[in-house]
Amino acid sequence: MFIDLVTVRVAAGTGGSGCTSFRREKFAPMGGPDGGEGGKGGDVIVRGESNLSTLLDFTYREHWAAERGQHGMGTNKTGASGEDIILPVPPGTVIRDKETGERVGEIIEHGQEIRVAKGGRGGKGNSFFATATHQSPREWQPGEEGVARVLEFELKLIADIGLVGQPNAGKSTLLSVISAARPKIADYPFTTLQPNLGVVQLSDSRTFVVADIPGIIEGAHEGKGLGLQFLRHIERTRILAFLIPIDTMDWQAEYDQLRGEIESYSTELAKIPHCVVFTKLDLLGEHYLPEIVAPDAFGKYSISAAGRLGLDEIKAAWWSRLLEMKKAVG
Repeated sequence: MFIDLVTVRVAAGTGGSGCTSFRREKFAPMGGPDGGEGGKGGDVIVRGESNLSTLLDFTYREHWAAERGQHGMGTNKTGASGEDIILPVPPGTVIRDKETGERVGEIIEHGQEIRVAKGGRGGKGNSFFATATHQSPREWQPGEEGVARVLEFELKLIADIGLVGQPNAGKSTLLSVISAARPKIADYPFTTLQPNLGVVQLSDSRTFVVADIPGIIEGAHEGKGLGLQFLRHIERTRILAFLIPIDTMDWQAEYDQLRGEIESYSTELAKIPHCVVFTKLDLLGEHYLPEIVAPDAFGKYSISAAGRLGLDEIKAAWWSRLLEMKKAVG
């Protein structure tokens, strides 16, 4: 099951309270205060974990709390600090405060950490309040409360190439042929109900990641079909490939509709480099490249995933474009 949006309630640990204590030793009858400080409460930390691909674990458990700090003790002993609690999430997870909408941070890579709730400090013991004129203080401080908040985790897939198209445009079939991914494939709309990732292996250990984004229909940016759920995943792709079946009645209209949905959802998303890929070339039995107006596309290609036609060309074109983008970034 692919889970990409969850609500999580987190609470950092409360600090331990300070201690009121006085020395009682055989040869120190006038022993002074020796109450120690309380320990710090544990933090709540979100950490990137590359082995994860969904936020499924957070659907089984909504509340996460770090350990509280221990109270201070006599002989100026500080209480033990509470253990931090680590929440593992897949890279590509955006963290927001559910109540304010504030963006807390974003996990991009494995091992990256963000502290989302700070543990409370420990309270001072009575030894802290001793002065020359106040030699037997009985004051102590309670521990500070840890931060508690409601967070929203949103997973956005990170991929080099995003396959975009109408239902049954051939996205899943193409992904299954060029990678080891095995998405569900059938001859009815919305076969793909969740994004699929596949690693494409070229020669010389060159690889890149392709994402099969569930079908986008007209009005997807308004919540129609499945598109609105998955349009956000396209934001993380470096290149978009618009797939149009060669047997479509109007190639230009379909291309314009797909581009329009992307632009309606996000003008920034529309700026991502893209190409046009005509699929199901095997239906014609010969190579054919339809003429459409796509001035912003860096290339137009015809392929047949089932017939293994044109695949080397499209993979080479994607790799070449990715290298250009990498060099441009430096």
